[in-house]
Amino acid sequence: MYSTVKSGLALTLALGTIAGAAAPMVMVAPASAQSTFSDVASNNFAAPFIQELASRNIIAGFPDGTFRPNDPVTRAQFAAILLKAFPNAQRVNTPINFSDVPSNYWGFQAIQNAYATGFLAGFPGGTFRPNDNIPRAQALVSLSNGLRYTASQPADTVLQVYSDAASIPNFARNSIAAATERRIVVNYPDVQTLNPNQVATRADVAAFVYQSLVSTGQVAAIQSPFIVGQAPTQPQAINIPAGTAIPLRYDRADRILLAKNEPQPTPITLTVAQNIVTSDGTVLIPAGAQVAGQLTVAQGAAQFTASQLVLANGQQVAIAATSDPITTTETVRRGANTGTILKDAALGSAAAAGVAAVTGDRNIRAGEVLIGTGVGALAGLIFGGDRVDLISIRPNTDLNVRLTNTLTLPRN
Repeated sequence: MYSTVKSGLALTLALGTIAGAAAPMVMVAPASAQSTFSDVASNNFAAPFIQELASRNIIAGFPDGTFRPNDPVTRAQFAAILLKAFPNAQRVNTPINFSDVPSNYWGFQAIQNAYATGFLAGFPGGTFRPNDNIPRAQALVSLSNGLRYTASQPADTVLQVYSDAASIPNFARNSIAAATERRIVVNYPDVQTLNPNQVATRADVAAFVYQSLVSTGQVAAIQSPFIVGQAPTQPQAINIPAGTAIPLRYDRADRILLAKNEPQPTPITLTVAQNIVTSDGTVLIPAGAQVAGQLTVAQGAAQFTASQLVLANGQQVAIAATSDPITTTETVRRGANTGTILKDAALGSAAAAGVAAVTGDRNIRAGEVLIGTGVGALAGLIFGGDRVDLISIRPNTDLNVRLTNTLTLPRN
């Protein structure tokens, strides 16, 4: 069974009730588990399956941040995924040494395990063919056999759901019928077309493996029109309770400097730094979602107030959350080097005017200022002396927020 995602940041606050039942706990997923990829659009049929498996470290992307969902999967790669997904599967066979899988081959242990647990078999002549691309039918047979599934109805009856049932190889018919009854099969773009002899893509395999975990009760079901046999359900709202912490980051600068007399709120958009998940690993708010709000200064302290959450699919949800007040200050003195002050920093408009007045540098670039008010227009605010004290914010630690009201998210 897969390991439930755990984190030292796990919250002890339960979700609100969903459809009359108590929902799981909410936690922050480990930052090391990448679950969003630059080449997996939110409307990709496999996106939710890929995200969920990646958050559990069952599958992974590439160093360039891609997942390459359309790439084929080899038999060795499939064996490695099976080992991650079902690490405690019962052994039913004695491992054998395949003639084309030397002991120093990268996938040796995974292949041995896949054979011993009954997920994969070899070929006549004692070969495994580790570098062969695995067809969709073979992947489904593997999952069905490894999980010991059998169909409750005649295979021909079950397989009538597929418009291309006649192309299913004879060896695969009973196992694919069992997989179909267990709702392991995911067909895109046409749910009724199996394409059994087509090479399985990384997206296909992610969907099949996730649905296999659903069938064993290890993960929550995902609603998708491409799951064969899945009955449609009405979307349900998920309530994330007040007090839930959301870690945020700011990618434009390492510091934000605000004057203690900033005349107006400073708009800013931050990024969710880690997945917010239930205790079973279901992602509620994905890392990479945007949180828009504003920085305000009052009584010598700055505070971020969030007002809008923008999810990966572009959906906008009202959010009420605030950071702790920030009172850390940084002093800029007359004659200071502007380049040093502004290194990796963004400024509120009044802070920019203060730095300009004290240093004598009137050429602070617009890109260094968080909002569009020109420095010259604020000169009347400032500042006369030989120093200015600014509130210094480290956004990646200081601007984490907690919900002040329950956050209601639609479940699609």
